[in-house]
Amino acid sequence: MRNYSRRDFLGTSVMASTIGLAMVSSLMSCKKKKSLQLLPMPDDAPDGKKLRAGLIGCGSRGTGAAINYLEAGPNLELVALGDLFDDRLQQCRENLKKRKGIEIDSEKCFTGFDAYEKVIDAGVDIVLLVTPPAFRPQQFEAAIKAGKHVFMEKPVAVDPVGVRSVLINAHRADEMGLSVITGTIKRHQKDYVETYRRVYKGEIGNIVSGNAYYNQGKLWHVNPRAEWTEMECMVRDWVNWCWLSGDHIVEQHVHNLDLMNWFIGHHPVKSTGFGGRHRRITGDQFDFFSVDFTYPDEVHVHSMCRQINGCSNNVSDLIRGTRGYTNCENTLFNPDGTVKWKYPLTQEQADDRWCFFWRAYRQELVDLVTAIRTNQPVNEAYNIAESTMTGIMGRISAYTGKTVTWDEMLNSDVHLGPKHYVMGPVDVVKVVPVPGQ
Repeated sequence: MRNYSRRDFLGTSVMASTIGLAMVSSLMSCKKKKSLQLLPMPDDAPDGKKLRAGLIGCGSRGTGAAINYLEAGPNLELVALGDLFDDRLQQCRENLKKRKGIEIDSEKCFTGFDAYEKVIDAGVDIVLLVTPPAFRPQQFEAAIKAGKHVFMEKPVAVDPVGVRSVLINAHRADEMGLSVITGTIKRHQKDYVETYRRVYKGEIGNIVSGNAYYNQGKLWHVNPRAEWTEMECMVRDWVNWCWLSGDHIVEQHVHNLDLMNWFIGHHPVKSTGFGGRHRRITGDQFDFFSVDFTYPDEVHVHSMCRQINGCSNNVSDLIRGTRGYTNCENTLFNPDGTVKWKYPLTQEQADDRWCFFWRAYRQELVDLVTAIRTNQPVNEAYNIAESTMTGIMGRISAYTGKTVTWDEMLNSDVHLGPKHYVMGPVDVVKVVPVPGQ
């Protein structure tokens, strides 16, 4: 087992580079002031000129995002597909034909590490980025430079270098009048949005603490095959490798961390955490994390996430204020636990507790198309970059067992993964971190 130093995880200063701490901090601060500017969130996007989209990343979530886009409003087309693997692409084509009755021209179907470039160049207006997070910064940069509107799934990077790249290209998107919507579904869920509005207006007083939980069983893994290269084995098993997913505190728990940043109105200034690995059978990640995030004014958020079968599950959030608390989703409570306010539900909504959740996936694309057709650009890249960096800070704190600060993260040159993507051996360290070493 390799002994890691704190420097292995934090890297060295990048202040001499063109993307220094001051510049990145400025980009965040100018876009992250807490405000009540909420999206209109119509049920359907308005009609308008035809919009053509290309999908990059044809797995189950990518296919779902493509269908969400096609159902977001009238006069929308999906015209190009790209994926590293042909079998995933063909499965996506078949699902689209079966579920939506469309057939993507084989000349607009691309595979390989450069597939994203070909999709972007296939005459599209919108790019849907749904590949593993490691590839998101590079693909986002290419899409923005080509003048495309973007939907991209969370998280948007796996390391500080990637986060900074996303921030710079978010700024470019602003300058070009482009819209960017991200997979932070809670920001597109009507009950959460109304709860946020009430917390913002002070109905539970000043926020003093929070709890964020994403405790569940194992996700999935893919066993390697003899005919696959090491790169193919790792990418097909991407959710278990830190350089590809960012570890599950970044890849999955980012939903909760984004919610905390949103409601509190700021990112944490430091984190101290721990974690470990007990039962994960592949990859190099931890399977549990517990992190104390410190926000301005000594507001503390306890973050806990776990992916282990056979344990008590809990996916929830809690924010306490000086005059009450909230589950952040649909209810405000008085200090004594009695209900102060509850989101009004129709009988149909009350009978289906997941109705808002599943609707939010479609709502993300409704909001993107609406922003484009009303010429009112929306850019969520700053929010998700900040929340991604929050997860990265917590991960590095747990990996090292040390307190890590926000400024160290913004100023770190840590980059995970190989420098070049090719099918063959993968030049990354494949060991599990040991805290305290």
